[in-house]
Amino acid sequence: MGGLWATLSSKLAERWLSLLVLPGALFVSAVAAARMLGYSHAIDLALLVRQVKHWTTAIKVAGFPGLAVAMAALLLASAAAGLVAQALGSACEYVVLAGRWESWPPPLRQIARQCVHRRRLRWERERAAYAQEWNAAARRTALAARSDPQSGRAGQVALQRDVLLDAAYQRITLISEFEPERPTWTGDRIHAVMVRLEEAYRLDLGVVWPSLWCTLPEVERTEINGAREALTRATTLAGWSLLYLSLTAIWWPGLVIACVTAATAWRRTRGAADTYAQLIEASTQLHARALARQLGIGPEGEERLTPETGWDLTCFLQGRSRGTVATGTQASTTSLP
Repeated sequence: MGGLWATLSSKLAERWLSLLVLPGALFVSAVAAARMLGYSHAIDLALLVRQVKHWTTAIKVAGFPGLAVAMAALLLASAAAGLVAQALGSACEYVVLAGRWESWPPPLRQIARQCVHRRRLRWERERAAYAQEWNAAARRTALAARSDPQSGRAGQVALQRDVLLDAAYQRITLISEFEPERPTWTGDRIHAVMVRLEEAYRLDLGVVWPSLWCTLPEVERTEINGAREALTRATTLAGWSLLYLSLTAIWWPGLVIACVTAATAWRRTRGAADTYAQLIEASTQLHARALARQLGIGPEGEERLTPETGWDLTCFLQGRSRGTVATGTQASTTSLP
């Protein structure tokens, strides 16, 4: 038991150091530099070095008590900054995922609705461009096949058609895989998993996922938890960018740091959300049938998940009969780990 507690303590200390103290120490150092330099000497390294030497000398004169107080103050300030960054990161994650944006307070709800409207207009334009490209490619392929069937030109035209259509489809998915329902790409990427599972298997992921999570193998749970933690770390990085942005009031390089940090957070958030969505979808497709079998749902000997089994599983976990229609059940990311 003592070994277990020692292992847990070391892991907690390691996470506390890596997630709170080290990033917080960097921010506290930036705050100190901002206070020392200000706008007039924003990048004056010589002034910064002189001031640091002055502080170092003062700590040496104070002896060990002074050093202990300085270290304690640095640790406390770093941890406090880390907690604030995590709180801001949680708010950024809530906004980015936008699972229930229609219930947001009035100013945010109107902004989110406008974002959804603009994303839908862009998505519809790209869909129309894809349809035009499809029709044009079909005409080119038909003309090439009729003009000289033996030349092999039809095959070349078909290959070019596939390349052009793939590029057009990629432009659609840069906005959203399905018609946008949320104000951000990240939110729609998670939502797309729910839409695809509902269309393919009539399965409500928001209802099925808690029970499915309890039956997943440990390896897959670990992978999903890792992807979810990566998403949280990415949004926490966005929280750090907001903290650095606050330094702009007294030190203009804070704006540069905030922009670089925000761009990194944006890229990591999209990558982590994509990985998380893929793992959720793959785990559901692989193990939803096993869950239905454990609950006695579906015909015997059925190996693949079918729409009938997916619908029966959803109805069973909602506690209603197969023929009834659920009201007020909206899929959300709140039930996901």
